[in-house]
Amino acid sequence: MTVLSLESYAAGRWVGPSGRTSLLRSAVTGEPVAEIGAAGLDVAAMAEHARSVGGPALRALTFHRRAAMLKALAQYLNARRDTLYELSYDTGATRADSAIDIDGGIGTLFVYASKGRRELPDDVVFLDGGLETLARDGAFVGQHVATSLHGVAVHINAFNFPVWGMLEKLAPTLLAGVPAIVKPASATAWLAEAAFRMIVESGVLPEGAVQFVAGGVGDLLDRLGGQDVVAFTGSAATATTLRANPGLIGNAVRFHAEQDSLNATVLGPDAAPGTPEFDAFVREVHREMTAKAGQKCTAIRRVIVPLPHRDAAIAAIAERLAATVVGDPRQEATGMGALASQAQRASVLEQAGLIGAEARRVFGDPEAFAVAGADARAGAFLPPMLFACDDPDGARAVHEVEAFGPVSTVMAYRDLAHAFALTNRGKGSLVASVFTGDPAVARAAVLACGAHHGRLYFADRDAGKAATGHGAPLPHMVHGGPGRAGGGEELGGIRGVLHYMQRTAVQASPRLMTGITRRWTPGAPALAGATHPFRMRFDELEIGHTLETAKRQVTLADIEHFAAFTGDTFYAHMDEAAAKANPFFPGRVAHGYLVLSFAAGLFVDPAPGPVLANYGLDDLRFLKPVSPGDTLRVRLTAKQKTGRSDAYGEVRWDVAVFNQAGEQVAGYDLLTMNAR
Repeated sequence: MTVLSLESYAAGRWVGPSGRTSLLRSAVTGEPVAEIGAAGLDVAAMAEHARSVGGPALRALTFHRRAAMLKALAQYLNARRDTLYELSYDTGATRADSAIDIDGGIGTLFVYASKGRRELPDDVVFLDGGLETLARDGAFVGQHVATSLHGVAVHINAFNFPVWGMLEKLAPTLLAGVPAIVKPASATAWLAEAAFRMIVESGVLPEGAVQFVAGGVGDLLDRLGGQDVVAFTGSAATATTLRANPGLIGNAVRFHAEQDSLNATVLGPDAAPGTPEFDAFVREVHREMTAKAGQKCTAIRRVIVPLPHRDAAIAAIAERLAATVVGDPRQEATGMGALASQAQRASVLEQAGLIGAEARRVFGDPEAFAVAGADARAGAFLPPMLFACDDPDGARAVHEVEAFGPVSTVMAYRDLAHAFALTNRGKGSLVASVFTGDPAVARAAVLACGAHHGRLYFADRDAGKAATGHGAPLPHMVHGGPGRAGGGEELGGIRGVLHYMQRTAVQASPRLMTGITRRWTPGAPALAGATHPFRMRFDELEIGHTLETAKRQVTLADIEHFAAFTGDTFYAHMDEAAAKANPFFPGRVAHGYLVLSFAAGLFVDPAPGPVLANYGLDDLRFLKPVSPGDTLRVRLTAKQKTGRSDAYGEVRWDVAVFNQAGEQVAGYDLLTMNAR
């Protein structure tokens, strides 16, 4: 086997191993796979390169251009997955395990690319929340905005997901406009290095956007400041050491940790043997014990079941485990591969020994198990090991020791309160799952366990195959957890992007606020022109372009015709006495949707033109009743523009409808697609 020489990528060039190097070995054969070492790396120059070259280049791009960059990168990697799959086998991962890692990481890039285009503006400033009126007359307003940090993100990743772990951090970081230095765990670094090399070779990212450390980071953390971020995934012990770094503390460096987690699954009292929920529960426990050989931060460590169903659950789980082939991950029949290294195998055995002091092992003997197609002594193999704890209230290790491998412990509960108390004894977890068909049980779980978990996963017969699984962090949802789990957050859609941005409270006049945010603020000067705004192409239209319409009177005949035509004969429109008895109405009033229809008739330009489609209304409010005899007029203002393609863009219009007294009776945002 050719031994790879892992290189770091620093300040735009590849740097080979130096100083005291280490050999990385195959988890399957024990043979050397790669050499790693970064003793001579100039990490100070790397940090400066990121801040002075990568940061400005990324911040010059809008969210949409960064999103397009992520999509192009995902497509490039997606076309080269087979190379990564082949390298992944020596980490002990099966083909299915590698799909979670490789396809999952690439999929995260695709999701963030899509979200960046759909949920972020074609700008470099993100508006966080709504406008706040700070003066009664509207002459002074406030808006929270988020802008890119002017530092570097240091990503310290775990060994279990060398590709996903890197890409799930890079996606929101790059979308936020912040450069990154990636430091993978050494045990599986050859796979991370191969994926990173593809990122560089793609030519998609600007210079300085990403750098890579194959080996130790030296004193890099001592060189970080208040504009920098450290995102760590790994053990609680290592996280504690990093948190205590004087530089991180003294400079208030943002620190996100995703660490040890004693995740639990609960079988609901209604999910008896023979129900779809029970069967799904057994499948999920088996999957979480065997996928990646249990080396998942979200894997099920504690299995909490009703006392009457304990023996049935143990028997069903053990039956599935017995049918699982442990062996060479290259073989199609293999259901569980090896742990990442001999050191990891030894660690899991030590931790399993602590659990075994409080619980009896009901399946899996590490001294006597079969390995298909490989040498059990040369590789880092273990069987799945299932324990049963008969006294979960008196036990400690089962709630405090995470055996980061194919190890889970079954324990029984008396009632729901007991079940959730046991669940929470993990002292903060990334995820807990509940298998139940009872909505009352699901709600009780949220109330009892929500504060202790970053994610709650519920499975019933209705979700079926659509359910993503207990152990699957999704880019759309928050990944992280309180307490022992580290107290950090990753992913969560745009929430993950905001971790790499600064939220700033901006206070200004409407005119200045419009200039800052590039979104028209009520009270800002209006731009009037002879051309109807619907006759202007996307690129011609200016923010603040306003149309003041003609007037139209609403008659009783209009209201009655609208009622007959639509079938909406609600009493407030048709019965004078009943309407007057209502505290909100002075008598019969116009339908809200009649007001909208008349408003559209006042501002719409009917001829074919740049407006291609009206595709929705946001924030619709009816502010004051419209009575027969009232006269309506509309103020239509171009509020915000967002490019969607080379052919068209989205225009958000502020629509304000007024009566004859100048009182606003309705307001909403109209969304149109306009040709460019």
